[in-house]
Amino acid sequence: MRILQVITSLRTGGAERLVVDLSKQMKLAGNEVEILLFDGTETPLKAEAGAASIPVCALSEGWQAMRNPLLLFKLMRVLRKNRYDVVHAHNTSCQLLLAVASCFQHLRLVTTEHNTDNRRRRWRGYRPVDRWMYGRYRRIICVGEETRQALAAWLAHPDLTNRLTVIPNGIDVSKYAEAIPSEDITSQEGRKILMISAFRSQKDHPTLIRTLTNLSEEYCLFLAGGSETNEDRRYLNDCKQLVSEMGLDKRVIFLGIRPDVPQLLAAADVVVLSTAYEGMSLSLLEAMAAGRPLIASDVPGVHDLVSGAGLLFPFGDDRRLAELIRQVCEDPSFAAEVGAKCRVRAAAYDVAETARRYLQEYAC
Repeated sequence: MRILQVITSLRTGGAERLVVDLSKQMKLAGNEVEILLFDGTETPLKAEAGAASIPVCALSEGWQAMRNPLLLFKLMRVLRKNRYDVVHAHNTSCQLLLAVASCFQHLRLVTTEHNTDNRRRRWRGYRPVDRWMYGRYRRIICVGEETRQALAAWLAHPDLTNRLTVIPNGIDVSKYAEAIPSEDITSQEGRKILMISAFRSQKDHPTLIRTLTNLSEEYCLFLAGGSETNEDRRYLNDCKQLVSEMGLDKRVIFLGIRPDVPQLLAAADVVVLSTAYEGMSLSLLEAMAAGRPLIASDVPGVHDLVSGAGLLFPFGDDRRLAELIRQVCEDPSFAAEVGAKCRVRAAAYDVAETARRYLQEYAC
């Protein structure tokens, strides 16, 4: 089977990580797999795909390319030149331009819905556009049941609801379980809190930053992740300004984009994901696979994955988050118990099984 995975970029993010991991697994299964990017900026994930001998081509470069409708014409030329058995879209720009392209040439389209919510669902009068767009896809794969329910409620269309199916995200579990701790974190004194996430308004870094004011000075916070768009960079700058205003400059370290995620996780005393909503966060799975005590916001896309393994706190409640962090860090036996439960939970989400199920959907 010849498969094309289409995504805006291979910058940092869960969807981007999934595209590379799926492509590698599908290639191992004997398929021809290529990745098409709207923004071909060089990144660690793009280099990883190249190292695995997965062809990666780009329509343009720079973050502006991720939302450039004129790329439709380049996209159509690529699709006409190559005969793909399946074209798989990830994220909104790709979904929309591929839907338009399918009006002019036959394409077997599949898409993945990565989140329980998005800004489009708050745009007045946009529902018919989304119904038309999703109607161009043979299969719509949701990363979790909460994501499926949210999309079904938004579309409110029986024919489209019947095309929805759930395939949970997966990761290379062994890579995280066997990682050696990162020295630039272990060399720091004190209790180490880690959050790995791109800086986007969907996330809730401010709550985690404010949490430090409820903890003694021995607690320090490491924030790994980058920012892609101007909006994201404004959000990152707001977070840095908040750190300065609260006098936390010596206790909050911004790590930027890091390719050594398993090593960072192995070095943390506790891992936190503070967020407004998720689809199925790979960063949660990665933290659990590393066997680290995990604390996350109790929000859609997080609750079902974490409940019964890691710990949950009410969205935006920095005081409760501080209590849980203190409990984990000051009770080694409790931390070990939570970490062990997390590792067991993550073992059920191996990317090889995820890829197998995707290939079954492609054949439908």
